[in-house]
Amino acid sequence: MIRKILKTAALSAVVAAAPSYALESDRSKPIEIEADQGTLDQKNQTTTFSGNVVIKQGTMYIRAGSVTVSKDANGNQFMKAGGSPVKFGQQLEKGGKVDGQANNVEYASDTGVVRLVGNAKVTRGGDKAEGESIVYNTRTEVYTVSGSKAVSGKSGKRVTVVIQPTKK
Repeated sequence: MIRKILKTAALSAVVAAAPSYALESDRSKPIEIEADQGTLDQKNQTTTFSGNVVIKQGTMYIRAGSVTVSKDANGNQFMKAGGSPVKFGQQLEKGGKVDGQANNVEYASDTGVVRLVGNAKVTRGGDKAEGESIVYNTRTEVYTVSGSKAVSGKSGKRVTVVIQPTKK
Protein backbone atom coordinates (compact mmCIF):
# COMPACT_ATOMS: atom_id res chain seq x y z
CA MET A 1 0.00 0.00 0.00
CA ILE A 2 2.65 2.54 1.04
CA ARG A 3 4.81 1.58 -1.93
CA LYS A 4 1.94 1.84 -4.41
CA ILE A 5 0.85 5.30 -3.22
CA LEU A 6 4.37 6.71 -2.98
CA LYS A 7 5.49 5.31 -6.31
CA THR A 8 3.14 7.48 -8.33
CA ALA A 9 2.61 10.45 -6.04
CA ALA A 10 5.56 11.42 -3.87
CA LEU A 11 8.27 10.88 -6.42
CA SER A 12 6.24 12.45 -9.21
CA ALA A 13 7.17 15.84 -7.81
CA VAL A 14 10.78 15.07 -8.62
CA VAL A 15 10.13 13.52 -12.02
CA ALA A 16 7.88 16.41 -12.99
CA ALA A 17 10.78 18.83 -12.96
CA ALA A 18 12.30 17.05 -15.96
CA PRO A 19 9.88 14.38 -17.24
CA SER A 20 11.46 13.50 -20.57
CA TYR A 21 15.02 13.61 -19.26
CA ALA A 22 14.70 11.63 -16.00
CA LEU A 23 16.76 8.49 -15.60
CA GLU A 24 14.55 5.66 -16.84
CA SER A 25 16.40 3.20 -14.59
CA ASP A 26 15.19 5.04 -11.45
CA ARG A 27 11.67 3.70 -11.94
CA SER A 28 12.80 0.11 -11.44
CA LYS A 29 14.62 0.86 -8.18
CA PRO A 30 13.09 0.28 -4.75
CA ILE A 31 11.59 3.23 -2.86
CA GLU A 32 13.39 3.88 0.41
CA ILE A 33 11.73 5.98 3.11
CA GLU A 34 13.33 7.25 6.31
CA ALA A 35 11.52 9.36 8.89
CA ASP A 36 11.21 9.83 12.61
CA GLN A 37 7.62 8.59 12.43
CA GLY A 38 5.19 7.04 9.95
CA THR A 39 1.44 6.48 10.13
CA LEU A 40 -0.69 4.40 7.76
CA ASP A 41 -4.47 4.90 7.83
CA GLN A 42 -5.92 2.06 5.70
CA LYS A 43 -9.52 3.23 6.09
CA ASN A 44 -8.81 6.74 4.79
CA GLN A 45 -6.08 5.62 2.34
CA THR A 46 -3.57 8.06 3.84
CA THR A 47 0.09 7.66 4.73
CA THR A 48 1.94 10.33 6.71
CA PHE A 49 5.65 10.56 7.47
CA SER A 50 7.07 13.22 9.76
CA GLY A 51 10.41 14.31 11.16
CA ASN A 52 13.34 14.59 8.77
CA VAL A 53 11.64 12.63 5.96
CA VAL A 54 13.93 11.30 3.23
CA ILE A 55 12.41 9.46 0.24
CA LYS A 56 14.73 7.96 -2.38
CA GLN A 57 14.29 5.93 -5.53
CA GLY A 58 17.49 5.50 -7.50
CA THR A 59 18.84 9.02 -8.04
CA MET A 60 15.50 10.70 -7.20
CA TYR A 61 15.08 12.15 -3.72
CA ILE A 62 12.73 14.23 -1.60
CA ARG A 63 13.77 15.70 1.77
CA ALA A 64 11.00 17.25 3.86
CA GLY A 65 9.78 17.87 7.38
CA SER A 66 6.57 15.98 6.63
CA VAL A 67 5.00 14.12 3.71
CA THR A 68 1.36 13.05 3.43
CA VAL A 69 0.18 10.86 0.58
CA SER A 70 -3.48 9.98 0.06
CA LYS A 71 -5.67 8.22 -2.46
CA ASP A 72 -9.33 8.96 -3.16
CA ALA A 73 -12.09 6.50 -4.07
CA ASN A 74 -11.32 6.93 -7.80
CA GLY A 75 -7.67 5.99 -7.30
CA ASN A 76 -6.36 9.55 -7.73
CA GLN A 77 -3.31 10.18 -5.59
CA PHE A 78 -2.27 13.35 -3.81
CA MET A 79 1.02 14.25 -2.18
CA LYS A 80 1.77 17.17 0.15
CA ALA A 81 5.25 17.81 1.49
CA GLY A 82 6.16 20.59 3.89
CA GLY A 83 9.47 21.77 5.25
CA SER A 84 11.86 24.62 5.52
CA PRO A 85 12.37 23.97 2.68
CA VAL A 86 11.28 20.77 0.92
CA LYS A 87 14.17 19.75 -1.34
CA PHE A 88 14.06 17.38 -4.29
CA GLY A 89 16.21 16.33 -7.21
CA GLN A 90 17.21 13.72 -9.74
CA GLN A 91 20.03 12.85 -12.13
CA LEU A 92 19.13 13.36 -15.79
CA GLU A 93 19.49 10.86 -18.63
CA LYS A 94 21.89 13.05 -20.65
CA GLY A 95 24.01 14.07 -17.66
CA GLY A 96 23.50 16.84 -15.17
CA LYS A 97 20.70 17.00 -12.67
CA VAL A 98 17.56 18.85 -11.71
CA ASP A 99 17.17 20.25 -8.19
CA GLY A 100 14.39 22.22 -6.60
CA GLN A 101 13.02 23.47 -3.37
CA ALA A 102 10.01 25.25 -1.89
CA ASN A 103 8.36 25.63 1.49
CA ASN A 104 5.54 23.34 0.31
CA VAL A 105 5.24 20.91 -2.59
CA GLU A 106 1.95 19.40 -3.77
CA TYR A 107 1.17 16.89 -6.51
CA ALA A 108 -2.18 15.58 -7.80
CA SER A 109 -2.21 12.56 -10.12
CA ASP A 110 -5.66 13.39 -11.54
CA THR A 111 -4.45 16.72 -12.98
CA GLY A 112 -0.73 15.96 -13.29
CA VAL A 113 0.00 19.32 -11.67
CA VAL A 114 2.94 19.92 -9.31
CA ARG A 115 2.82 23.08 -7.16
CA LEU A 116 5.86 24.50 -5.43
CA VAL A 117 4.77 27.28 -3.08
CA GLY A 118 6.86 29.61 -0.94
CA ASN A 119 10.35 30.55 -2.11
CA ALA A 120 10.13 28.15 -5.05
CA LYS A 121 13.23 27.39 -7.09
CA VAL A 122 14.07 24.83 -9.78
CA THR A 123 17.48 24.50 -11.44
CA ARG A 124 18.46 22.26 -14.35
CA GLY A 125 22.04 22.62 -15.47
CA GLY A 126 22.65 26.35 -15.65
CA ASP A 127 18.95 27.15 -16.17
CA LYS A 128 17.01 28.46 -13.20
CA ALA A 129 13.46 29.53 -12.36
CA GLU A 130 12.65 31.27 -9.06
CA GLY A 131 9.52 32.87 -7.64
CA GLU A 132 7.00 32.73 -4.86
CA SER A 133 5.42 29.75 -6.63
CA ILE A 134 6.10 27.47 -9.57
CA VAL A 135 3.29 25.39 -11.05
CA TYR A 136 4.22 22.65 -13.49
CA ASN A 137 1.70 20.71 -15.56
CA THR A 138 3.30 17.33 -16.31
CA ARG A 139 0.82 16.69 -19.16
CA THR A 140 1.27 19.93 -21.09
CA GLU A 141 4.88 20.49 -19.89
CA VAL A 142 4.03 24.12 -19.13
CA TYR A 143 5.70 25.94 -16.21
CA THR A 144 4.10 29.00 -14.61
CA VAL A 145 6.38 31.00 -12.33
CA SER A 146 4.68 33.64 -10.15
CA GLY A 147 6.06 36.38 -7.95
CA SER A 148 4.70 37.50 -4.58
CA LYS A 149 2.26 40.01 -6.08
CA ALA A 150 0.61 37.38 -8.29
CA VAL A 151 0.41 34.84 -5.44
CA SER A 152 -0.63 37.00 -2.48
CA GLY A 153 -1.32 40.46 -3.90
CA LYS A 154 1.58 41.83 -1.86
CA SER A 155 4.75 43.29 -3.28
CA GLY A 156 7.95 41.39 -2.67
CA LYS A 157 9.75 38.69 -4.56
CA ARG A 158 9.64 38.94 -8.33
CA VAL A 159 10.17 36.12 -10.83
CA THR A 160 13.73 35.33 -11.90
CA VAL A 161 14.46 33.07 -14.87
CA VAL A 162 17.92 32.31 -16.27
CA ILE A 163 18.21 30.36 -19.54
CA GLN A 164 21.64 29.37 -20.76
CA PRO A 165 22.47 29.61 -24.48
CA THR A 166 22.24 26.36 -26.44
CA LYS A 167 25.63 24.77 -27.04
CA LYS A 168 26.31 23.75 -30.63
